[in-house]
Amino acid sequence: MAKYLVIVESPAKVKTIKKFLGSNYEVEASQGHVRDFPKSQFGIDVENDYEPKYITIRGKGELLAKLRKEAKKADKVFLATDPDREGEAISWHLGQTLKEDPGKMMRITFNEITKSAVKDSLKHPRQLDMNLVDAQQTRRMLDRMVGYSISPLLWAKVKRGLSAGRVQSVALRIICDREEEINSFIPEEYWTLEADLFVEGEKKKLTAKFFGTDHKITVSSQEEMDRIVKELEGSEYTVTDIRKSERIRQAPLPFTTSTLQQEAAKTLNFSTSKTMRLAQQLYEGVDVKGSGQVGIITYLRTDSTRISEEASAAAKEYIASAFGEEYLAKKTKPVVQGQKIQDAHEAIRPTDITRTPSLIKDSLSRDQFRLYQLIWKRFVGSQMAPAQYETTSVKLGAAGYVFTVAASRVTFDGFMSVYVDEEEARKNNVISKHLEEGMILPLSELRPQQHFTQPPAHYTEASLVKTMEELGIGRPSTYAPTISTLISRRYVSKEQKNLYVTELGEIVNNIMVREFPSIVDVNFTATMEGLLDCIEAGTVQWKTVVRNFYPDLKKDVDQAEVELEKIEVKDEITDVVCENCGRNMVIKYGPHGRFLACPGFPECHNTKPYYEKIGVKCPRCGGELVIRMTKKGRRFFGCENSPECDFMSWARPVSRPCPKCGGYMVEKGKKLVCADPGCGYVEKEE
Repeated sequence: MAKYLVIVESPAKVKTIKKFLGSNYEVEASQGHVRDFPKSQFGIDVENDYEPKYITIRGKGELLAKLRKEAKKADKVFLATDPDREGEAISWHLGQTLKEDPGKMMRITFNEITKSAVKDSLKHPRQLDMNLVDAQQTRRMLDRMVGYSISPLLWAKVKRGLSAGRVQSVALRIICDREEEINSFIPEEYWTLEADLFVEGEKKKLTAKFFGTDHKITVSSQEEMDRIVKELEGSEYTVTDIRKSERIRQAPLPFTTSTLQQEAAKTLNFSTSKTMRLAQQLYEGVDVKGSGQVGIITYLRTDSTRISEEASAAAKEYIASAFGEEYLAKKTKPVVQGQKIQDAHEAIRPTDITRTPSLIKDSLSRDQFRLYQLIWKRFVGSQMAPAQYETTSVKLGAAGYVFTVAASRVTFDGFMSVYVDEEEARKNNVISKHLEEGMILPLSELRPQQHFTQPPAHYTEASLVKTMEELGIGRPSTYAPTISTLISRRYVSKEQKNLYVTELGEIVNNIMVREFPSIVDVNFTATMEGLLDCIEAGTVQWKTVVRNFYPDLKKDVDQAEVELEKIEVKDEITDVVCENCGRNMVIKYGPHGRFLACPGFPECHNTKPYYEKIGVKCPRCGGELVIRMTKKGRRFFGCENSPECDFMSWARPVSRPCPKCGGYMVEKGKKLVCADPGCGYVEKEE
């Protein structure tokens, strides 16, 4: 009997796939990549037309020896790594290192780890797709060129251990730009007005919102609001118009990597890395009671919303039996194609729609269950009919002004019987049936409210992924590692979901923007992603991309080296005296920012926190204000007398008091703003 060897990436898949295949199949794991660029060298032979130099990854020698032994015994070797560029490249490296007859090596891929999918892939083996391999290899080389050229400069300028990356540095810039936008934002005052009205025959009051006259009026001061309220005194509130209409809400598309990360962050409070880790477990296989080890979702790295015909047919059958024919989508939504979509494989969905979350809950951990339930509900909902609403809008007139009320109620829940977010669920409200045009509603209360416009929100992991996807930066497999790198390097800190730039992140971003503007240019990075897609499609040669990229990068690096050499970075000496040896302490950089250290190291190991004074007195106790850091490296301004004085400000205070209210003012971009939003004083800095 013929012997076959199947090589997958992870040991978890070995256990799952072994169950599906007969005794004449051996299944082994490569445990990820087996070859890579050497860590101690550039790894790209620039003089020899950019030929890459690969070496066996340290610790993989024994594993490769075992795989070679198994490959020699086999009649055929099936390379079954992941169905994407990375997986194709791993298969190619395996082919290069196993040193077997190329005719004996076959490539197979499956989008889900189920018995039918694995067996079907064995019936349709193919040769390696070198376009996919070249696309991955080019990405790896571009990243290596950026990292190994620029990182040493950051080490020389700031401190060792810092890094730059082709995608990472652009993501950092996006976060820094948002931080700058927030810091320079000046709140603007506006007012809203609500009228609570009695409706005959109803216990609940009707709340109408002030609109304006025949056009929308924005009220921006208390004086304006007081005038409107005065004009409304004693007025009758008359129903002038009632309109009913219908609207539909389309079912959501099934998950891509990006939308899964965003929704898991919003509804389950998962980080992008946690979402991907759990999804990997669900894809590779879990031990389901009655079924054994089986993969319960399809491949997790995808930017396509496409669904296979078989999965769509199974979904229709399930929905018709579980909910009724009327819940079936009448037509299939077209898949939106665009330049940024690779469409390599399907959307993320359950491998078997009849495997409901409640059915396998006992086989999953709590977090696995919550993520699987989210994926299952989203997929089922995506194949269902739209939800239908009846909407009612009412206009009321009073003293020449218009107030409006809008409400809607679900008349047919459609996909919302399975998948609905909490925000949408709260919107479902109804207007009294007793309302008629011409009806006068007695006033219960007028409620004017002061508000201030809010700055743009800080990025969260989810909103950063969404922005990166929209801008065409990175790909499904790179979103989570990019964010993890920014946090682990302490360029960015994460506090209550929000991402904040640290002082270290600001320094690195400023150097990158000044010295390497093209590397951190969003459009340039998106164009490079497009070129990688062209390599995958076979329309562009990979060496053409590398030949065009490296010389410009080398020129920028050489220029930056000359400029950086002019700046001698010395330890800044302070007037703080070391209590151990009497030397003046110096400012040094550490992983958490700046600190004071004794220059007598290694004889003297004394260190202490460094607080830079900003020359402004504390408005609370009169002490000096200093720059402090949160535990996660985010900068704020606090009092030197902390913890006795708890004054703190995210924006930098200035010494001059507000001429309007006497409070303290802060810098916002190029303006000085009173720290009290109720005061609202603003002036341009001279």
